[in-house]
Formats: sequence, structure tokens, C-alpha cells
Amino acid sequence: MTLDPDAFRSVLGRFASGVTVVTTVDAKGRDEGMTVSAFCSVSLFPALVLICVDHGASMLEALGHAERFGVNILASDQEALSRRFAAEDSSHRFDGLGFTRGESGVVLLEDALAHLECRITSRHSAGDHTIFIGAVERADAGDARPLLYYRGGYAQLER
Repeated sequence: MTLDPDAFRSVLGRFASGVTVVTTVDAKGRDEGMTVSAFCSVSLFPALVLICVDHGASMLEALGHAERFGVNILASDQEALSRRFAAEDSSHRFDGLGFTRGESGVVLLEDALAHLECRITSRHSAGDHTIFIGAVERADAGDARPLLYYRGGYAQLER
């Protein structure tokens, strides 16, 4: 039995997820970043997370050669940042943005709800995505509400 892709997408859309911007530095030393909702923890000890990146994503090549990536967990007022890093044109994503560099050199966006700096430990091709496992080397968290993605749109946590 073959599952209809539209039905599968509809079902998965009912799983609310946080929104992140993942950053890295490419082989030429340029900053790269993209919006990623396929992010989760893998292990507490050792501290591991994963991100899933579509094989058609512009950042896939950079991550394929990178040693590290950063995860910026977005706050509820950062929808515009999510949209900016999800856009097709990746040439000016960092222009005019406030950010710092983590100890690993990756971009950490100002006012994000939380940041993680990760060392890539493995890559796994799975269907139309590549899974990147990252060992978390640094982490910090703020105290805002998260930006959520649900049923094809952005939402905020009401609590």
C-alpha cells in the first residue's frame, strides 16, 4: 500500500513544532543559514540533537562539508526572521541582522529564545532529506515564548 503524499503532509501538519534557524560557515568562510522545523533532541547524555535538511536545500552542500552548525530557536516575535531564512534567495539573509558569533564561529541570532552550538558527528541520507546529528558543545536559553509552526502556518503558544 502506498501512502498518498498529500495525506501524509496533512497528518504531519497537525504536529506543532518549534521553529529554528540553523547556521553554518561554508568552505569559503561565508555564513549560511536556513529555517528548519525538523529539529529535535536525540540524547541527553551525551547531549545530541538532529536536524533534517531537504536534498534540494541551498544549504545542504555547506552542511555536507561543515564541522559545526548553530541552532537558533526562534521566539514568538521572530516570524519575519523565519520567513527571511526560508526564502529562496539566500544571498542577503544576514544583511542588517544583529548577531554574535559563537565560540565555534557560527552565527547566533540576537533575541533568539535559545542557542545551541553543535559539532557534526554523523550524516545519514534518508529519503529526500539528510539527517545531521550534532553533539551539543554550548547552549544558552532565554525567557520568551516560542514561535511555533502548525498546519502550514505560524502560531504562538497561549499559556
